[in-house]
Amino acid sequence: MLAALCSCGEYQKAQKSRDFEYKFAYAKKAFEQKRYAQASTLLKECITVFKGTQKAEESLYLLGMSEYENKDYYSAGTYFKMYYTRYPRGKYAELARFYCGYGYYLDSPEAQLDQTGTLTAIEELNGFLEYFPQSDRVRQAQQAVFDLQDKLTLKQLQNAQLYYNLGTYMGNNYESAIIVAQNAVKDYPYSKYKEDLEMLVLKSKFQEANLSIDERKIDRFREVLDEYYNFTNNYPESKYTDEANNILKITQKYVKD
Repeated sequence: MLAALCSCGEYQKAQKSRDFEYKFAYAKKAFEQKRYAQASTLLKECITVFKGTQKAEESLYLLGMSEYENKDYYSAGTYFKMYYTRYPRGKYAELARFYCGYGYYLDSPEAQLDQTGTLTAIEELNGFLEYFPQSDRVRQAQQAVFDLQDKLTLKQLQNAQLYYNLGTYMGNNYESAIIVAQNAVKDYPYSKYKEDLEMLVLKSKFQEANLSIDERKIDRFREVLDEYYNFTNNYPESKYTDEANNILKITQKYVKD
């Protein structure tokens, strides 16, 4: 308790001080002791006063790291981007670019929410990978990009599933499900959700064929048959094998192999 009170007293002294060398030194000490909120408050003053000096550069980077460690990833990203824009060849440029993107990655929303933040994270991480392809953090950044792309794919899968569930409500929603799912496969060909998307295409085409007028049924079921073989060739041991085979049995009533 006494140590905490002393620390608080020192911090208040640093806050009130007009000696910015002292303020900066205390901010660095607070950062090292994981008192990131204190460090952040003091560093915001330091970056202005030390403008044009090496300490301004270090202050800006430490400010970004303070916000990052406080899990305020949006603010951290703002300061990191400010850093690598001002100091593109600076001492901390590699770390600033990495933590900018990785912070946005950690802050990326759930798939059902707006994915603007996810797209920003991908953009920043790709920027890091472009500028620092030899970095020790490349693998971590690449994995983060893959995870974010999977989140975007899941978003599309959920949208396609919603169309599928709507069926023929106010129009042919199966066609919309097919378009969304196929576009997702095209955009993210290595996603872990690719199998789910391709199965949804098969199911949607089957529903379209099943509901078609007699004049179009055979042609539609031919498309289903093609889609079935495409799916089973891609996923010979799929978790959807039984469902796909049931579709085949009905399809074969209209079209022979």
